Parts: sequence; structure tokens; C-alpha cells
Amino acid sequence: MSQESATRFPLVLVPGMLGFIRLVLYPYWYGIISALRRGGATVIAVQVSPLNSCEVRGEQLLTRIEEILRETGAAKVNLLGHSQGALTARYAAAKRPDWVASVTSVAGPNHGSELADYLHTHYPGDSPLGRVLKVVIRLIAALMSLLETGYRGPKLPVDIHASHQSLTSEGVALFNQKYPQGLPDTWGGQGAEVVNGVRYYSWSGTLQPGKTDRGRNLFDGTNRSCRLFARTFVREAGHCDGMVGRYSSHLGTVIGDEYPLDHFDIVNQSLGLVGKGAEPIRLFVEHAQRLKVAGL
Repeated sequence: MSQESATRFPLVLVPGMLGFIRLVLYPYWYGIISALRRGGATVIAVQVSPLNSCEVRGEQLLTRIEEILRETGAAKVNLLGHSQGALTARYAAAKRPDWVASVTSVAGPNHGSELADYLHTHYPGDSPLGRVLKVVIRLIAALMSLLETGYRGPKLPVDIHASHQSLTSEGVALFNQKYPQGLPDTWGGQGAEVVNGVRYYSWSGTLQPGKTDRGRNLFDGTNRSCRLFARTFVREAGHCDGMVGRYSSHLGTVIGDEYPLDHFDIVNQSLGLVGKGAEPIRLFVEHAQRLKVAGL
């Protein structure tokens, strides 16, 4: 077996909102875990509340990290979080930097999501449409819970309002006041590479006509959803992946912010139906190699 991705510390993958480990046979990190393991990495996908605040999810992640450290004998872990999973990972690293070697934000809304802002403005939770939206989301979460085959822990609490508020610009601004580690000082800039002994990285994608809508991606329904969601963006109109803006994603060392990948493509969903020329798995493999070279 190759050892090119064999990092010193385990890679812990943290999903975003409505995230999961595996639905029946379909994994959240489609093809990514197997590729990393072929390179010799120890990889663990974790589950936290699919709908809840970043702080609640972060506390759940800390519990899981403690278990992983005990099970593996490792001194620390490398956290890779997708979407809200990035904020969840940031919380854990801020609370226990002695347990975390690195945090990598993959399309993380580190300054909030304009989609969340739009929904907050046009579909407030106490409005008729807002209540309908909550019911739909709760039903989706319940169905996904029934189909989840990769998680065998205790039932995780659900709070749709807290989850949504955690992703708005206002909600993330409050979060950032408490946990600013790795954030850029200027909009669109890069953040500190190392804070309290934890290395911070990020990468993200943007919707690019001629790239993200070519090839097999024509059959990818989530790509069509992302193109619809992208219409809600104002500040980063034309510079988002459908759910997160290019510059809003920045954290620590920015590896790249304009890969031809929508918000789901970046973790190789759905079923690897990404646009022609897009290689999300390669980004994860190369990052593992990067962490290995850094001694992490």
C-alpha cells in the first residue's frame, strides 16, 4: 500500500448541514475516504447533529475526538469540515487546540451564507412559508435518519432554527467574535496559518459556466439546485458555489477558492457526477500529502 497520504495524525471528516456518514450504501464523502486510505491515511468520518447550532455540533465533535484519540492512541487529529462542518471544526479547535493538529475548511461559510440570509429575510420562521419550509426540512432530516447506516450512536438533537441562524451572516459574525482563529483580517485575504499550535487551511469552488455544467454534471440535480440558490447572492454574485461565497469561505492558508465545483461537487456528490475536468478527490489526496509534509 502507498504511504503518500499517511498523515501523522488521523483525518477526521466532519459533514455539513443535513450531513450523514452513509445513507444505506451511499457515503457522504463519495470516493474520498477510499482514496485517502489507499494512500495510507487513517480516515474517520464522524456524525454530528444534522440540524443544530455550530456550538452544539462542536461539543458533539469534541466528544467524538476524545473517543478517536483513545481508540487510535493518536495525540491529535486533523479536522476537515465541509460547509457547516468547517464551523463545527473551528469550534472544536478553539476549545481544545491541544487535541487538534489542523483545521481545513472545505466550502465553509466562514463569514456566513447569503442563501441563509435570503431565507431569513423572505421566509422567516414565524411566517406561513417559513413554517412550511421547517416542516419540509424536518421531514427530510427524519427520512435521512431512517436511511442512515453509518452511525450507531445515541439520537442526536435537532434544532432547525439554531441551525439556520448559525449560517446567516449575523449568526456567523457572532460566532467569529468568540472563535476568530484563522480568519482573515481583510475581506478576501488569508488568515493566520497557525493559531495556538493549530494550522488552518481552506479551499472552495465557484459555479463556472462551461466547466461546472459540462459532462456528467448535466445529470446532477444538486448542481441545478446550486444554480438556483446562486440567484440569492448579492455581495458575491457570480462568485459562489450556490451556497457559499468565494471570499466568505476563506480561512487560514487559502489553497484555492475558484475550483470549478459547486457546493456538493466539492465533496464528490452526487455519485461523483462532477463537471468535466473537476477533480474533488484529488484535492483531498493532495491535501493529505500537504499535511504529511507539514508533519501533521
